[in-house]
Amino acid sequence: MNNKLTAVLIIIGMISCKNNNKVSLSTFKWPEDVKAPVAEIKSYQRTLHGDTVTDNYYWMIDYFKKGADSTKVVDYLKAENAYLDTMMSSTKNFQQKLFTEMKSRIKEKDESVPVFKNGFFYYTRTEEGKQYFKYCRKKAPLTDGVDAKEEVLFDADEMAKGHPYYSATGFNISEDNKLMAFSVDTVSRRQYTIYIKNLETGEIYKDAMTPASTSSVWANDNKTLFYTKNNPETLLTEKIIRHKLGTDAMQDVVVYDEKDHSNYIGAGKSKSSKFIYIYSGGTLSSEMRFIDASQPDAAFKVFQPRMKEVLYNVDDMGDKFLIVTNWNAKNFRLMECSFDKTDSADWKEVIPHRTDVLLEGIEVFKNFLVVSERKNGLIQMRIRDSNGEEHYLDFGEPAYDAYVGANPEYNSSTLRYNYTSLTTPNSTFDYKMDTKEKKLMKQQEVLGGYNREEYVTERLYATASDGVKVPISLVYKKGFKKDGTAPLLLYGYGSYGYSTDASFNSNRLSLLNRGFVFAIAHIRGGQEMGRQWYEDGKMMKKKNTFTDFIDCGEYLIQQKYTSKEHLYAQGGSAGGLLMGAITNMRPDLWHGVIAVVPFVDVVNTMLDESIPLTTNEFDEWGNPKNKDAYEYMKSYSPYENVEKKEYPNLLVITGLHDSQVQYFEPAKWVAKLRAMKTDENILLLHTNMDYGHGGASGRFDYLKDIALQYAFLFALEGISE
Repeated sequence: MNNKLTAVLIIIGMISCKNNNKVSLSTFKWPEDVKAPVAEIKSYQRTLHGDTVTDNYYWMIDYFKKGADSTKVVDYLKAENAYLDTMMSSTKNFQQKLFTEMKSRIKEKDESVPVFKNGFFYYTRTEEGKQYFKYCRKKAPLTDGVDAKEEVLFDADEMAKGHPYYSATGFNISEDNKLMAFSVDTVSRRQYTIYIKNLETGEIYKDAMTPASTSSVWANDNKTLFYTKNNPETLLTEKIIRHKLGTDAMQDVVVYDEKDHSNYIGAGKSKSSKFIYIYSGGTLSSEMRFIDASQPDAAFKVFQPRMKEVLYNVDDMGDKFLIVTNWNAKNFRLMECSFDKTDSADWKEVIPHRTDVLLEGIEVFKNFLVVSERKNGLIQMRIRDSNGEEHYLDFGEPAYDAYVGANPEYNSSTLRYNYTSLTTPNSTFDYKMDTKEKKLMKQQEVLGGYNREEYVTERLYATASDGVKVPISLVYKKGFKKDGTAPLLLYGYGSYGYSTDASFNSNRLSLLNRGFVFAIAHIRGGQEMGRQWYEDGKMMKKKNTFTDFIDCGEYLIQQKYTSKEHLYAQGGSAGGLLMGAITNMRPDLWHGVIAVVPFVDVVNTMLDESIPLTTNEFDEWGNPKNKDAYEYMKSYSPYENVEKKEYPNLLVITGLHDSQVQYFEPAKWVAKLRAMKTDENILLLHTNMDYGHGGASGRFDYLKDIALQYAFLFALEGISE
C-alpha cells in the first residue's frame, strides 16, 4: 500500500516564451513526508453473471443513503481536502494571484444585448464587485427615441444573500407581460422550486412548485402554468404538471406521466405561441404531444407515437408543422405536415438527408427559417425565406463555434447569433435576413488588454488506430517553438453526441501567456463529424473515445507540439471517465491529468437504478444487467481497472452535492489509486463541500477552482509566480 507519500518531485519546465511574457522557471518542491489519507476498507462483494468483484470502498455512498451514518464519509473527504491544502500550500499565493488575474479580465459592470419579445426588451446586467445579476426589461423605445424606464424583475444579488450556493433561472413571462415564473436551487442538486411573481405589484405569490426542473410554460390565459416535476430521489423528470394561479400546488393536475425511465421529458411553447408541446425523448427515440396554447385544460394529443430508434422534434411555422427527424436519415432531415395530419405517413420532405452534413436544428420566424447544420466538424447557418430562396452565413476562420442565440420574437426578420473561436471573444451579431446585413452588437470585453493577433489557432487531424481522421483544434501564443519542449493541455469530452467546439475563454490566457499550448480533441462519442461519429463512440464502441484521445496525444508529440514530459490531459463528467480510462490505458503518456467531477465507477453506478440519471443512460453506456454490456463496461471502467502500476500526477475534483456524478465515484477512485499505485507521483482530491456538478454559482467563486487547477499544472512544470 502507498499509505505514505514521501515524494519530492523536481520538475523543470522548458518553455518557449516571447516579448514581455516573462515566466519564472524554478525548481518546485512538494512538501516532504506528508501522510496521505488512508480510506477505511470495508469489504463489499458484487456478484453478477458469475463474476464476483470486491469493492473495498462501496461504503462511501453513505452520505445520501437513508439511515446511514455519513460521519466517516465527510471526515474522509475533509481529510483529503486538508491533504490537498498541505501539498499545494506553497502555491497558495500563486493561486490567489491567478484568481485575481482571471477576475481582472472580467468586466464586472456589464450588460447583455437586449432581446425583444412581445413589446419589451429583456436583458441582464451585473454590478461591480457582485457575484450575481439583475434580470431587467424596458418597454420598446418610443418613436422619438426616448428610452423607457428600467424594471428590475429579479435581483439575484439580493436573493442570494445567506446562501453558499444560489441558482436562479427559467425566467418565463406570461403573455400579458404581468407575471413571471422563475426557478431557484439553493443546494446545487438541480432540484428547483418554481415561484411566480406579480410584475405590477412586486409580490411573489405563495405558489411554490417543487421538486421541479428549471423551465415552465404559461398558457395563453395567463393563469395556467405547466412545469416538469422531478423524482425526489432519482432526480428523473417524471411528470408534466398543470398549475392554476393562486391554488395550492397539492391541487395541481398531472397531464403526462412518463413510464419509460430512459426518457427525459419537458414542456415548451412554440415561438408563435400557438401550441404547448410535451417532449419525451431518450438517446434512441422520442415522442411529442401538443395542445392549443389557448385551451390549457384540453387533453394533450400525441403527434406521432414513438417509433423504435427514431428521434423527432417539432415546431410550427405558418400553417404547418416542421419536423427534424432521423427517420430513415442518420444525419437527420427536415419534413413538414399540416396541423390536422401529424402521423409520419403524412410527413413530406423539405430538406433531404445528406451523408456529409448533420442537420442539428431549426429556428423558425414568420417569414424565415434558419437551419443549423454541421459539415466537416463546423457549424453552418442556412437561411431560407418564404419563397424557398436560400443562402449561408460565412464565418471565415479554420476553427470556430457559432450558434443561434436568443430569438424569442416570431414576427422578426433579424437573426441573433453568437460567434467565437479560440482567439475571438464571444461576439453577438444581429443579421438582417432580408437585406443580408450583419451588425456586431457586442463582443466580450477582455479587460487588461487582449490582442487576438498575438495568438495562433490551428486545425489538425490525427490518424486514429483504425485509420479514422480525428480533428484537433489548438491555440498558442506567438513565439511558440515546435520542438517538443512546450507544455500542452489536451482537453476532451466525447459523449452524448455533444460537440466540443473551439471557443474563447479569457481564463485560458493565464495558461497561454505562460507558454502552454491548449488543444481540444474532437473525439468520437461527440457529434462533430456527424451522427455516425457519435454512434461510433458509445455503447459497445465506447473505447474508440479513449483510443482517439490517446492517438491525438501521440500525434501532438510526434509533431513536436509537446513531449511526454510536458503533456497534460483534462476532462470533466463523462470527460472525467475519459481521463480515468486513458490514465489506466496509457499512464506513461501523460505528465499530469485533471479529472473534474469524473464518472469513473461505471458498472456500479449503472447497476444502481436509485442513483440519479442511471436509467436515462442505458442507451449511452449499456445496461450491465445484460452480460455482454457488463463485460464490456467492466473492461474500461476506470475504478474497476485500477492496477498495481505507476500512474501520472493526478488532480481530481468533485462536489458533495453533485446530482450528475455522485461524489463517491471520484472519492472511491482516489482511495483505490492510493492503495494500488506503485509510483510516488502526486494524487490529490478536492471536494467542494457546498457545491455540485457545476461548481460554484457566483460569477467569480468558480475561478478559485480554475486557479487550483492551473497552479497544479504550473507546479508540475516548475513555473512559479
